Amino acid sequence: MILKANRTAWFLPLCLATFCLPTSAAPSFSEVRSAYVESDALLLARDGRPLQSKRIDMTQRRLPWTRIEDVSPALLRALLASEDRKFYEHAGVDWSAVAASAWRNLWNTRTRGASTLSMQLVGLLDQLDDNGDHRHGRRNLPQKLSQAAGALWLEQRWKKDDILEAYLNLAGFRGDLVGVAAMSRGLFGKWPDGLDERESALAAALLRAPGASPQTVALRACGVLHTMAQMKQGAVADCDGLEGLARLALSGGLRDHSAGAGWLGAEQSPGLAPHLAQKLLTRPGERLRSMLDADLQQFAIAALQRQLRGIAKQNAEDGAVLVLDNATGEVLAWVGSSGALSDAPEVDGVTALRQAGSTLKPFLYALAFERRFLTAASLLDDSPLALTTSNGLYVPQNYEPQYRGWVSARMALGGSLNVPAVRTLVRIGPEDFRDRLYAFGFQSLTENGDHYGFSLALGSADVSLLMLANGYRTLANGGMWSPLRVTQGKSLQPCIDGGCSGVFAKASDLPEGSKPAARRVATAASVFIVTDILADRAARVGTFGLESWLATPYWSAVKTGTSKDMRDNWCIGFSSRYTVAVWVGNAAGEAMHDVSGISGAAPVWREVMDYLHRGGSHPTSVAKPPPAGVAPQSIRFEPAGKIDEAPRHEWFIAGTGMNVVRLAESKALAHIAYPGQGTIIALDADMPPERQRIALQLSGSPDPGWQWRIDGQPAGKASSDVLWRPSPGRHELGLLDGQGRELETVRFEVRALKGKRAK
Repeated sequence: MILKANRTAWFLPLCLATFCLPTSAAPSFSEVRSAYVESDALLLARDGRPLQSKRIDMTQRRLPWTRIEDVSPALLRALLASEDRKFYEHAGVDWSAVAASAWRNLWNTRTRGASTLSMQLVGLLDQLDDNGDHRHGRRNLPQKLSQAAGALWLEQRWKKDDILEAYLNLAGFRGDLVGVAAMSRGLFGKWPDGLDERESALAAALLRAPGASPQTVALRACGVLHTMAQMKQGAVADCDGLEGLARLALSGGLRDHSAGAGWLGAEQSPGLAPHLAQKLLTRPGERLRSMLDADLQQFAIAALQRQLRGIAKQNAEDGAVLVLDNATGEVLAWVGSSGALSDAPEVDGVTALRQAGSTLKPFLYALAFERRFLTAASLLDDSPLALTTSNGLYVPQNYEPQYRGWVSARMALGGSLNVPAVRTLVRIGPEDFRDRLYAFGFQSLTENGDHYGFSLALGSADVSLLMLANGYRTLANGGMWSPLRVTQGKSLQPCIDGGCSGVFAKASDLPEGSKPAARRVATAASVFIVTDILADRAARVGTFGLESWLATPYWSAVKTGTSKDMRDNWCIGFSSRYTVAVWVGNAAGEAMHDVSGISGAAPVWREVMDYLHRGGSHPTSVAKPPPAGVAPQSIRFEPAGKIDEAPRHEWFIAGTGMNVVRLAESKALAHIAYPGQGTIIALDADMPPERQRIALQLSGSPDPGWQWRIDGQPAGKASSDVLWRPSPGRHELGLLDGQGRELETVRFEVRALKGKRAK
């Protein structure tokens, strides 16, 4: 028997030296390290600081490669004590261990094998398939011999510390934890350099049996501690409480569960941009540098959470913040939710579609100014209004119950009055306004204008904070729209839902190194006047007062909005350099209690805007000069008793200026009251057709020269009573001014019903 064991001992070296040499050269240490791919991807700030990690590879958890200098000496000692005590003495194969193993195998004794760390590393390298994943399965004798030969080859070309480092990064410890970093973070909530002797012994014990029970792992770890004590010569192993520590570690109880810490820890993955990381990161090991400012991102999160804590009793728990650079379109901050304060933190409030409220009014007035239907001095009637639509009467209400009578367009927009906005939309038409919003990037508006109706003036359509932010950035840029950028290099379309549609340029659409093309979507003159109104404290004093969250000490233009039943509120505005957009509400759509745009979103907007314009390198915001075709003019309103607006300087588009605005000369924007858009009229079959008439009605007093037109034919003066004889079919009713220009058009239908006379 002894002879047979000795024969095995001298046969193995001969085999390794002749027949069992590796068939191909093993990779170098640098090649192994370069080929290592983490399971997580990382989103970086514009300066390279980490913002957020995202796990991509769900089969294995591999964290960043760990240098041997960053591994606890206790873990290195535990590893050698458990796996290869003579690691620094042998040349890849421990021949004495091979002989002893062969002898024990001869007598079927169950004990440790003779594989050195070098041999195990060769096995790990051999197990990696083309995707970097481990193949599993027991090895036969030829494979073990080849592994030993590979270890001899490896030791001749690699440093000992490189072998240890590679082994620690490639070895599987438990479940999907591969590598010392994933093991240390996943089991003990710390990085490998912080492991003590007891934790190191548990980790080393897992290498032999990754799926063992806590009791078995603790028992083996105790053996490792005794071996380590022997290697220290005189040290005493402490195994008390080791099983409890094993149970806690293996159950995840020691993992860092603090907010934002994640697997990489708060320093390497502070958890600042989870929603953007979810959209952008796609490849394991990816390091994607975004345009986000890490400090600004962190400040915006804190400002949002601080405000939401203050109004939590008013049933407000969610919010979102977006900050854009006006000139470049770079996204500087993307806060998708309130995080731990929210019951649905995974919902991205930046891209979620919600009712816009009054935030769409500036685009409406810009269109009215552009078409010269209005000037900033035009008088609008703020009084009760009822409009006949295909769905019945539409009766818009102001946010506050009182009405102000005749007000200028400047005061109507600045004070966010609802009824004047609806009267303006009646003049422009829902279809044209919908088309203008679509051009501004609101591509969630996929239906025609009639679908939204006159309530579109008050923001009944669903849009995203992202769309609103870029729409207001377009106002800041004088009506020039361009897509946004979230990463360095090409523009990128990161979104997979309707909330991002039309906002970002697709990288595939852009030549390398080129900038996304800008396009003009509104005239510079009309946008300038709207912007001037949004920056005018006096224009909003009637609703918001002189001092409010909107009154910044530097130039800014801003608008708030509140949707139906206070389910959403917004504050969106811009300075000369930045656009800041804020939404406050509830992800589930629940109504808030007495929270409007000025009390909910505006405080966050102001905090972030102030942060952007603090001292140092951040410039003071100033208004842009007026574009060509816009000029100031002194005006006054008459009669003073009916128009409560003081004389002022007003901006006018060339050709629309005036010195005196008289109520008698102003057009009240009378509109077609009946039949309304989409009305269906049923003829009475029991009445003679010649006795049936439809009265054409206006809501307001028309100019003397206004005319009716039905199906292209004159139908009488709008200033007198007109009774039109209906006929079955679809009809078009138009209102024309004295020069024959169409002011408004509605379409309606007349149907003939059967009655007694038809029987």
